[in-house]
Amino acid sequence: MRVLVMVSSPFITDPRVYNEARSLIKAGYEVTVLAWDREKNALEHEVLDGIEVFRLRIPVPFKWGIGRAPMHLFYQLIWQWEVYRKMRSLHRNEPFHFIHCHFLDTLPVGTLLKRRLGSFLIYDARDIYGYMLQASLPAGIAKTFFWFERFLLRHVDEVVTVSEVTGRYFEGATRKPVTVIMNCKDLLVSEYQPSHNSKLTLLYVGTLHRTRDLNNLLSVVKGVPGVCCVIGGIGQPEYIANLRDEISGMPNVRFVGRVPFDQVLSATLSSDVVFCMLAPNDVNNRMGMPNKLFEAMACGRPLICTRGIYSGDFVESERIGLAVDYSEDALREAITKLRDDPELRERLGRNALKAAMTKYNWQREEKKLLELYAALESKLESC
Repeated sequence: MRVLVMVSSPFITDPRVYNEARSLIKAGYEVTVLAWDREKNALEHEVLDGIEVFRLRIPVPFKWGIGRAPMHLFYQLIWQWEVYRKMRSLHRNEPFHFIHCHFLDTLPVGTLLKRRLGSFLIYDARDIYGYMLQASLPAGIAKTFFWFERFLLRHVDEVVTVSEVTGRYFEGATRKPVTVIMNCKDLLVSEYQPSHNSKLTLLYVGTLHRTRDLNNLLSVVKGVPGVCCVIGGIGQPEYIANLRDEISGMPNVRFVGRVPFDQVLSATLSSDVVFCMLAPNDVNNRMGMPNKLFEAMACGRPLICTRGIYSGDFVESERIGLAVDYSEDALREAITKLRDDPELRERLGRNALKAAMTKYNWQREEKKLLELYAALESKLESC
């Protein structure tokens, strides 16, 4: 059985796509990924762990914003058309049985291909696209995308999402089956391993964006002795440039840039605490379960999260970190507390690893993914 996966990123920065594709490969499926390499800094074609990856190099030469929305949409339509053409040419040689779309911006072309090719269509929705657009675009435009998503959901066979909260949202938006597959990780260690850092080392590797509270983190770390910080990830070039400028004058902060997803867990294990603060005024932040959370658990490391949102509630209920108010003072207090209490760090870290071993690991989530595909495969065979 052949699977086409579509994602509007270069794939090398998206561990969820990789984990799902690798699991399907292990189960005997053939997986092809069509990705969008906006910056032209990855291979156009490669085979990675059995996953065939084609990257379409269509640049977007500006930052997203209200005034740029029509042009961004224009470039997105170009990419979708190229995906459609590429998919049809690949399908001619050997048909695809499943189309797996990540994010709403791949779903329109997935819907067209489903209707033309008769493949099963899976929608992997990690964010509510309309809520994401509300942060930067007029409410009327965001409302249009809410409607557009619900319209396209009529053509989907299965919806996959990342948390119970987003799952409930999609259950209210469609009658199609909804499966929650969290961004859990493979375990890196089987026993708790303490770190050996001379200073408390905070780690953030992920999306570099103003809603990740990194500016507050830098402001706090600058004034707390006995603490250092490692920051890495990807984001808008302008934001990264400003972040680099701020970090350049801070001897206890190191910027490492993009970290390949196969190196994130080892970097996490080398840290003492994982920073996972999210701005609570962003609706997707309030509903989501970020990768950082599961990376920390897989390595037995405590987290600092935002109180009052879903990820913060999860951290408190599992006793795997500290959930604090979204403020400099609260963050400073949490960092100081973890710096001064190594026994607390260890207790939270052990809880985190236990939670990963017993409940929140990729083996359990992989089982749900493969059961979903097996059910669709049975429908295909019965036709």
